[in-house]
Amino acid sequence: MTERSLWVAKTGLDAQQTRMAVISNNLANVNTIGFKKDRAMFDDLMYQNIRQVGGDTTQNIQAPTGTQLGTGVKTVSTEKVHTQGNVQQTDNALDVAINGRGFLPILMPNGETNYTRDGSLKLDSTGQLVTSGGLTLNPAITVPADAMSVTIGTDGTVSALLPGTTAPSNLGQIQLANFINPTGLQAVGDNLYRESAASGAPILGTPGQGEYGTLNQGSLETSNVNVVEELVNMIEAQRAYEMNSKAISTADQMLSFVTQQL
Repeated sequence: MTERSLWVAKTGLDAQQTRMAVISNNLANVNTIGFKKDRAMFDDLMYQNIRQVGGDTTQNIQAPTGTQLGTGVKTVSTEKVHTQGNVQQTDNALDVAINGRGFLPILMPNGETNYTRDGSLKLDSTGQLVTSGGLTLNPAITVPADAMSVTIGTDGTVSALLPGTTAPSNLGQIQLANFINPTGLQAVGDNLYRESAASGAPILGTPGQGEYGTLNQGSLETSNVNVVEELVNMIEAQRAYEMNSKAISTADQMLSFVTQQL
């Protein structure tokens, strides 16, 4: 019985180590544009059924309770929490914050499309709107080299004022992708997400229409990590780790006492 408690407490230590890794990653990305915090989800492991609940104790009597011994805990998933981050004004014409649901479609070098909430756009050598990593929007939008100003509307319309003209020229429209289950997206790093079987296929739409969020030019969405909340979670994880360590220490002392008496 004491040996069982050692293994149960060991699973508790593993679970809290995983939780600390998640908390550390959240805190490390507190200043990452468009970052969505993670949370670790846990399930209890299978139970050893010593005495069946509702088992017959006599011919006419059933036991109201039973004896089930748990075998510990396991990490079942780490999931993204897609709540809105704060919108911070930058006054940079190429910065766009998504206020509401949706992701910017990004064309990858292999032809696939990934998705991001990071709207810190830049111009490459050909004038295309790209991410900080040099990846182009999908569909691509090119800004002329002589453009005097660029305007991005709340509906994603991109226009530029060119020399010798009084009316801005339409350059294209930024689309947003939505998913039935955004939590099912696979995070691949570089502020990018990849479609998965769990997320469902992307549903493209115009910003500001229906369930799609609007675009705010000159602003960026900050990380949705709450530092105070993460610090509280860290203390909680530390205490849980200490208690599981104490359980192992106590079980070890009990075993030592038994062996000393033999």
